[in-house]
Formats: sequence, structure tokens, C-alpha cells
Amino acid sequence: MSETSNPRKQTLDKDLDKLVYVEEATTTVARGLVAPGLALLFLALTAIFAATYTFGEPRAVIIVAAAAIGAYMALNIGANDVANNVGPAVGAKAMTLGGALLIAAVFESAGALIAGGDVVSTISKGIIDPAAVGTPEAFVRAMMAALISSALWINLATWIGAPVSTTHSVVGGVMGAGIAAAGFSSVDWATMSQIAASWVISPVVGGVIAALFLAFIKTAIIYQDDKIAAARRWLPLLIAIMAGTFSAYLTLKGLKKVFPVTGGGAAIIGLAFFAVTWFLAHLFVHAQSEGLENRNQSLRSLFKVPLVISAALLSFAHGANDVANAVGPLAAIVFTVHESTVNTTVAIPLWVMVIGAAGISIGLVLFGPKLIRMVGEQITKLNPMRAFCVALSAAITVIIASGFGLPISSTHTAVGAIFGVGFFREWYTAHSKRRRAYLERKGVRLKADNGIQSSDDDDLEVEQQKTSREEVARRKLVRRAHVRTIVAAWVTTVPAAAILSAVIFLVLDLIA
Repeated sequence: MSETSNPRKQTLDKDLDKLVYVEEATTTVARGLVAPGLALLFLALTAIFAATYTFGEPRAVIIVAAAAIGAYMALNIGANDVANNVGPAVGAKAMTLGGALLIAAVFESAGALIAGGDVVSTISKGIIDPAAVGTPEAFVRAMMAALISSALWINLATWIGAPVSTTHSVVGGVMGAGIAAAGFSSVDWATMSQIAASWVISPVVGGVIAALFLAFIKTAIIYQDDKIAAARRWLPLLIAIMAGTFSAYLTLKGLKKVFPVTGGGAAIIGLAFFAVTWFLAHLFVHAQSEGLENRNQSLRSLFKVPLVISAALLSFAHGANDVANAVGPLAAIVFTVHESTVNTTVAIPLWVMVIGAAGISIGLVLFGPKLIRMVGEQITKLNPMRAFCVALSAAITVIIASGFGLPISSTHTAVGAIFGVGFFREWYTAHSKRRRAYLERKGVRLKADNGIQSSDDDDLEVEQQKTSREEVARRKLVRRAHVRTIVAAWVTTVPAAAILSAVIFLVLDLIA
């Protein structure tokens, strides 16, 4: 009776199931197209925005096209380069991915608009001689080719998950276009040799400084019997060093548009911030540490706020400096088209700076999470103490390089610092007598075969579980596969961008 009153339509059920599967597949595909669609919308709006400023001008089409290409470059800078500033904080669980995107977008835009600088070298720090390129029209094509090639290369690097230097990409693009336009003699090879040297200097110095700070934190705080008392003694000093370093860094590299200052003036400002912050940090750390247990987890909570602040400051400084990678060639094109002449330095119009700032922030939000997760989580395991060392190392390395007049990559420095933290942990775990003595006092049984211990103390990070050698390598050590991919991308950035730029310039030359 029930079968006749409620007959089942098996064919209908199958058809409905198919419709559900198709709907789910369509939703999945559509979700993947949202970010590219919004990016294309931004490029279209940028073109319209540029057209309002160039309406009625001769050769306005060239400026509008260049503005769209500059916006595309800015999107890629946001997708790739900003990960180095907030990735370690996300990997250390000091902030969520959403919070990191919000902080980075706000401070990147603020840095670009407030302290982005109103004068930029149109030839990217003297890479080529603009007079050797030839006519103003040829120079415009060279800058166009440099923008397109560097943006495409950064896009490819983001797709494969490799953080690369956007500055080096622009340098390679300018060099390649210059060679295609005027031959190898147009390139300043002394400057190029300095840039090549920075491929090695940036990550090595960043890694060494980060490892030294981590060694100090492990020795002075983590492997002390009274961790809270040690943190109250030394953490204010570390926070003060961070404040002094960032204030000097931002004064020299980020606020020169707001007020000019010499190296000595920046040092005085840094020392003043160091002294004031040291006093305030004592009060902060003492208040935050009240009632905390004598555990590593308590130490991590004390490092979280300074780490979030450092990520915000790094983003501000990055926006102030690297926005020129997107809008520098664009500003050169605008000036050359308007004046029909080539100049070594030009003023960046506000509307051009707005395009760069907006593009970096939108690119970060739409495409940045992939690189943020890779930098923060996949190279090596980070916690707030290690990520703090990475951020502090990045700022100090840039200050040192600026003092010696060396071109340096913030991307190479930050990622090199992550490498340094990871490799130091490998060495320290296997060779530290202090660590061994501390664990023995805690009653930890040592395993001679791989140097890893097991314990009932859930606060000992590595000793929480009995793990195999393969699991230990997966969980704690630097991932060699990522090291090889990133280093390969670094080495090929300048030549790849140069070759691509030369080809694009020749194509543009033929079309023109």
C-alpha cells in the first residue's frame, strides 16, 4: 500500500542529484573567478580614472594604457611582496589571516600616500642612461616594456608560490628594455653588480641577525627556570630595540617626504624612541605577565602585541618605499608624454600615487593569502618569538645596508631571516648544551639517535610527542623544497624580467 501511495521516481532522483552536482561544480568554479574578475574591474576603473585626468590631451591613450599596466603591477606587488611583512605574524598565530590583510592594507596605503615620496628616479636608480635610449617615444616604450615584463614575472612567481623582489623585477625590466633599445653600453654595469651582490648579502645578513636574536631569546628567556622573571628583564629591551630600529628606519626610508632628516638625526630619533619605549615596555610587560604560568605558552602571549605592531610598521615602510616600483615607470611615462622630453627625475602626480596605493592593497586582499601562508607557515614552523626575530632582523638589515649605501631587497631579507631562524633551530636542537641541561633538569629522557626528547611536560614544544625522524623533519625543520624553489626564483628574477622586457620592447617597437 505504501509503495503505491508514495511511488519512488528513481530516474527523477538521479536527475536531481546531477543538477545538485552541477550546481556545486558551478559554484566552485565561480568562486575561483571572483578574484580575477574583481582585479579586471579594478584595471578598468583605473583606466577610466586616468582618462578623467588626461581627457582632451594629445596621446592620452598612451597614458591611460600605462595607468592600467601600472595598476596591474601594483596588484602583483600586493599579491607577492606584502606577504613578507605579515606572513610571519600569521604563521606564528599572533593574528588571523583576515586581521593581517586588514592591517597590511591600511598601513600599506598609508605609507604610500603619506610617505611615498614625490620624486622618483625614472630609470630605477641609474640602471640605464635615458639619453642613450633615443627619442622620448622610445623611452616611453622602454618604460612600458619594463612595467609589463616585471608585472608578468611577479604574477608567475606568485602563481608558483615564490616570494621575489619586486625591485629586482623592475630593475631587470628596465635593463632588458634598455639593452633592446640602445645596446649593452646603455646599462650601468657597476650598479647592476651591486644589485647582484645584494642577492647574497640580503638573505645572509637577515638570516644571521635573526638567528642571533633567537639565540639570545632561547638563552636568556626560554631555557631559564623562571621564564616570567626572565621575560620581565629582557623583553622590554627587545621591544625598545624594535622601537628604536623602526623609528630610525621609517625616518630614513619612509618619512623623507614629510620632513628631511640626515643619518645623524635619524639616529637621535631612534635613540629617543628606544629610551621612552624601554621605560613603557617595562610597565607593559609587568602588567601583561601578572598571573601567567611559568610556561613557553605564556612567553608567546607576551610577544604577540609587539609582533603585530612590527608587522604594521613593516607594512607602512613597505608602502612608502615599494609603491615607486609600480608608479615610478608610470610617472616617467606621464612626464615624458606631457613634456615630450626625458628627465632623470620626475614628480609623481597624486592620482598616480593613488593608483599605486589602491592597487597594492587590492592585490593583497585578492591574491595575497597564498603567499602569506607560504611565508608564514610552509618554510619553517614559527611562533611569536621566532617571528619577532624575523621582523626585527628585516628592519635592522635595511638600516645597516642603507648606512653602507648597498641596494638591498626587503623580500630577500625577510625570507632570509626565516631561513636563518629555521636553520638555527636545527643546529640548536642538536648541539645546545644549555638546552640539554635544562631538559635534564625537567626530567626529560634524551634519545641519542635523533637528538629529540620526549616528556610528559606539555609545554616543551618538541617533546610533546614521541615522533619518528621523518615527522620531526616535517614539523620543525626548514623545508628544503621551498628553499630551492625560492632561491631559484631569486636568481632568475633579473635575467627573466630582462629577457621578457626586451622581447616586449621589440614588439612595441614593431607596432609603433
